[in-house]
Amino acid sequence: MNKIIEFIKKNNGYARMKELKQAGFHTRSIKMLHQAGSIQKVKPGLYKLPDVVSKGNYSQGFIDVCNANPKGVICLLSALEYHNLTDANPSKIYMALPNKDKLNKIAFPPVEVYYFRDRFYNCAIQEITTKTGSFKIYNAEKTICDMFRYRNKLGEDLALEGLRNYLKRKDASINKLWEYAIQCRVKIIMHPYIKAMVA
Repeated sequence: MNKIIEFIKKNNGYARMKELKQAGFHTRSIKMLHQAGSIQKVKPGLYKLPDVVSKGNYSQGFIDVCNANPKGVICLLSALEYHNLTDANPSKIYMALPNKDKLNKIAFPPVEVYYFRDRFYNCAIQEITTKTGSFKIYNAEKTICDMFRYRNKLGEDLALEGLRNYLKRKDASINKLWEYAIQCRVKIIMHPYIKAMVA
């Protein structure tokens, strides 16, 4: 059974059931390791080592949900927190999927999914690669614009907090904000706030 754990270690701490079977491991041995807590089930058919921990400024949960959903992009409150634009600490992970995509449910962590149309889904995606895996996330400017798109559901105060914190940064770019505000169709909504904050 140690060979299974070594195999998963070499695969960045994750392995799919298909990969384990192809490597010659029996499903009974995999099940026993799972029951003993030596490996954890992310979703049916996907396992990880329990000691795969987060490194740096991101949540290990981001990697888990993106492993389970390859088209998933971390968005809204989770992205706002990742970019250090809010003091909020979301209890679930916010993830965007293309409009017609199907969610692969996972056992943990809790996920709230938003289905984005192509014009909102496809732009400003960054891929973050770490020692334990990778995940996709929207950049800071697009995240702020998305927060304004969902201000009625998530709260305008959070959108304003993100904008205010962003404009304080040395690398803040009004041009980038306008670019994504136009793409996300929130320029008219954001304009008076930006004008007041940069005056």
